[in-house]
Amino acid sequence: MVAELPPVLVLYNEPRREAQGQYLESEAGVLDEVEAVTQALTQLGIEHRTASARYLSEIVPIIASACESVVFNLVEGFWDGPTDAAHVPTVLRALHKSFTGNDTAAQILSLDKWKTKSLLRCTGIPTPDAVRVAVGEEIPEDDLPPPPFIVKPADTDASEGIHPSSVIDVGGRRLRELVSQIHQQFGQAALIEEFINGRELNVSLFGLEGRLEVLPIAEIDFRAFGKDRPRIVDYAAKWEKGSFAYDNTPRILPAPLPSALADEVRELCRRTWRAMGLQGYARIDFRLDENDRPYVLEANPNPDISRDAGFAAALTAAGIEYHEFVRLAVQGAAGGSYAVPTQKDARASRKEGLADEPILRTTAKADRKPILDLLARTGFFRPDEFAVAREVLDDALTKGPQGHYQSLCSVATNGQVLGWICYGPTPCCIGTYDIYWLAIDPSYQGRGLGKRMMTHAENDIARRGGRMTIVETSSRELYDPTNKFYVACGYDPQGRIPDFYVAGDDKIIYVKGLKGA
Repeated sequence: MVAELPPVLVLYNEPRREAQGQYLESEAGVLDEVEAVTQALTQLGIEHRTASARYLSEIVPIIASACESVVFNLVEGFWDGPTDAAHVPTVLRALHKSFTGNDTAAQILSLDKWKTKSLLRCTGIPTPDAVRVAVGEEIPEDDLPPPPFIVKPADTDASEGIHPSSVIDVGGRRLRELVSQIHQQFGQAALIEEFINGRELNVSLFGLEGRLEVLPIAEIDFRAFGKDRPRIVDYAAKWEKGSFAYDNTPRILPAPLPSALADEVRELCRRTWRAMGLQGYARIDFRLDENDRPYVLEANPNPDISRDAGFAAALTAAGIEYHEFVRLAVQGAAGGSYAVPTQKDARASRKEGLADEPILRTTAKADRKPILDLLARTGFFRPDEFAVAREVLDDALTKGPQGHYQSLCSVATNGQVLGWICYGPTPCCIGTYDIYWLAIDPSYQGRGLGKRMMTHAENDIARRGGRMTIVETSSRELYDPTNKFYVACGYDPQGRIPDFYVAGDDKIIYVKGLKGA
């Protein structure tokens, strides 16, 4: 039995358009992650919606107005400061939201390859020797590690700035040129690192409550590379579809390693996880030298979790279905206990029909016509009432969650809108909210959807500081089921105005005090 989980906000960085930046492929990759996570949330029946930001400054208003208590954090960078993404968890915590993945400290540490190396070396974890050359500084020739070298930006991820020409056999002029290019292109220090010319491994890790799950070890297959091409996973290999490197760096999973070597790699993963303060999920990259000695290249908090990425492949190799990973991540963020799902658990989840459960999310512009069609199908509303509903819906769609009207719809897995609820603060009152509209598709009534939507609205109102909710409805016989529904939801009829709507049609006023108010 899968425990009910809270609504989730999937937060991500909006990729830049083509004319506005470099390395656009790695930025756009976040959209594949958003698609994978939202599909899994839909399959699990977890209420969710998405929100994107271009700048760190946009995060505060997005989160401050969000009713969701859990954020699935997919933010990887911003338009004006890619490294600012590391600060998103701090903002989320300050606004009392729990989140998936790694915290700020681990993300900042991992972005600084030099500090990461220093920490690993201090804790006895093998990592290639290197020197750091800050902008404006000369290369410390006497401190260089033995060649060959790989030269890369000291503070980027996603293999940005790494190309076949980044690997050179000797120092001198060409080395100075590579360092200068990084200084000019990235405005940051360059790292001249000892190039470990052997096999490359990567290991995905998943932090379960009380223990760490090290997923099967993967190896990058460089057999198609000629002798003159460095065996590295450069930017093209990760992001440039159709390139030689992209098409010829398949993963071997699990990697064919002797059991003692595999155990050593897994133990280094655990030590690196602890040393860097990682949590949630991560990936650690290794190189093996000619004697199969492993060296940690770097750790990647919150790695790419799109469906075709290495993390998802490692989940499959471990027998963990992707949607179960998403469930565990959300459950962990929400403070629940973890359990690695078995195949039996997965079959039970499918039998429970979770994939058929509708999701509740903020209304979007594409929902306008389906919601209006739904209102028409109910047969409850006169033309003038229908016009008011349309005006309220349009206002909510225009102003979004920052506006007066909080508008949500319940959507089936096939995209059909099954219900609509709209609520907001009562003018000139403190802590009082009105439930303005609630409509359920006639074919879906009597299945608990209305109660679920009301409960969600009440919980959101309570989080916003609301102390009571008000519902006003008609006394017409047509509304008898509606009035019984409100009573069943805990609403008390505390007022009645005769002939309010029209002669013979009274207004009934229902009131409900919210818990904790």
